[in-house]
Amino acid sequence: MAEIADKSVEIQSGCGLVAAFFQRGNSKPIKQTVSQISTKSSTKKLAKPPPKLCEKSFTKLPPSITPRYSISDDRKHVRRSTSDGTRISSKKQSSNSSSTNKMSQVVNLAPNTQKLRREQTFTSSDLGATLTSHQKSNVNGTLNRVSSTGNIMLLGHLGNLKQQKMIQNGSSDQKTILQQNRILMGNIVKKLDPDVLKSMGNEHYRHGRFEEAMALYNQAITINPKNACYYSNKSAALLSLNRLIEAVIECREAIRLDPFYHNAQYRLARLYLRLGEAEKALDHYKKSGPKVDKRDISEAQDLKRIICNCIEAHRLKDYITLLNESQNAFFYGADSAPQMFAMRAEALMKLHRHEEAYTTIQKGPNFETQLCLRHFGSTKTAYLLIIRAQVYTLLGRFDDGIALAQEAAKLDLSNEIITILRRIKGLAYARIKGNELFKESKYTEACSMYTEGLEQDPYISVLLINRATCRFKLGQFEKAVEDCTAALVLRPSYTKATLRRADCYMKLERWEAAIQEFEMLLEKQGDEEVKRALLDAKIQLERERDEDQKQRKLCNGSSLVLVTSN
Repeated sequence: MAEIADKSVEIQSGCGLVAAFFQRGNSKPIKQTVSQISTKSSTKKLAKPPPKLCEKSFTKLPPSITPRYSISDDRKHVRRSTSDGTRISSKKQSSNSSSTNKMSQVVNLAPNTQKLRREQTFTSSDLGATLTSHQKSNVNGTLNRVSSTGNIMLLGHLGNLKQQKMIQNGSSDQKTILQQNRILMGNIVKKLDPDVLKSMGNEHYRHGRFEEAMALYNQAITINPKNACYYSNKSAALLSLNRLIEAVIECREAIRLDPFYHNAQYRLARLYLRLGEAEKALDHYKKSGPKVDKRDISEAQDLKRIICNCIEAHRLKDYITLLNESQNAFFYGADSAPQMFAMRAEALMKLHRHEEAYTTIQKGPNFETQLCLRHFGSTKTAYLLIIRAQVYTLLGRFDDGIALAQEAAKLDLSNEIITILRRIKGLAYARIKGNELFKESKYTEACSMYTEGLEQDPYISVLLINRATCRFKLGQFEKAVEDCTAALVLRPSYTKATLRRADCYMKLERWEAAIQEFEMLLEKQGDEEVKRALLDAKIQLERERDEDQKQRKLCNGSSLVLVTSN
């Protein structure tokens, strides 16, 4: 009996490991009578009584600590085999009831303890609590209890998350936490209801967190790619981020899944309107059901008429009309139409209003080439690229111009695009070669090189001002003024041209003109050198006026009266 009692303590210790793993607080401890344990084993004290385990969980113990019990056929002996092969047996007591009680102390498994074997569950409503508890936990495998359901979740079982050592500075800590949250989300999101993710995304959307909303819509789509609502909501988030072409793609997918989805049809019509595709907008307005009204239809019809006018004016090279009609197109909703911005920039270039052309390009949408290619096709995309290339070239950004022109040539090998590409390369070469000669103080040769570039295109402001600088060095101040004036006509805010012309006026002793130029520069920039030059010009002007007054007085005082006699 003493030996059996000793071994029962070992059994209890083995069961205690499993109980700690499954939160021993969920089961009741086994009551055990100390008097039935021998004097030898009574010195051994258990810190806590072991929980009751079901037979199924008992057999899951490791082989090294799992005892195997057997009851002989004659019910007179209880045999136990340990892992080392030794067997210990005890005789059955005369009383059947006492034998049963003693056996229950060793091998009795209460049926109620099967509750500990329940599956670890995680519902969608536990996401927020899990993320919070995960951030607070620093040990892998920490048990976390979700207050909303009372379920136990072992974080160590969710993808075997490994906590990385936190770096001391705060920014690194935040980055590590975000990385851990993403890992946790990746393991949990598969078990979430996609409708719950959509609702969470809608909440972010309402608070203006469009990137976060889009990420949640993407997760919902990953779980259920057949729900049109997820694509439509993602389109709304992309629209708020001004990523219109991507929004169109998502709307198309929503309509493919559900052609009678009126919200998606209406949103797609509005997107086409903003992109300047009035014909497509009208088509989807007609499929929008009760979402559309007469004002929407009228607006799309007006825009369609205006766009036709723009295309006709562009064909006829009537650039004044094109400018007016393109402005009307923006007013009627085509505020993100790349074709309208490109045609307007082209009209401004042809009218030699380069600065306005550049501003137009900067204000317009700058969609990625692949997205434009997917939505507009190769011909229209090549046109957008070549217009942008020419605008950049006019302002001296030759490298950008060459890169865009080459990209356009890959999409459309028309003669016009190839010619523009060659011209941009020729202008870039003239500038580079002229700059090299200027650094070597070969001003005459540099001036000739800039002139060669201007023969290809006489309206390149950078080449004009570079030639003006060479002429200034050569003492050709009048010609330098002409080049500066030509550059300023193209680009009125070109400060370098204004400063060079002021210097020429100083050399030509045209003080009033110089003062006017320096004052204009001071309005744009408070440069000390400009202030000194302005002061010098005023001093020279005052001195000149004093000399003029002296000359007048001298002329008036020296007047002679001629007297003649008969």
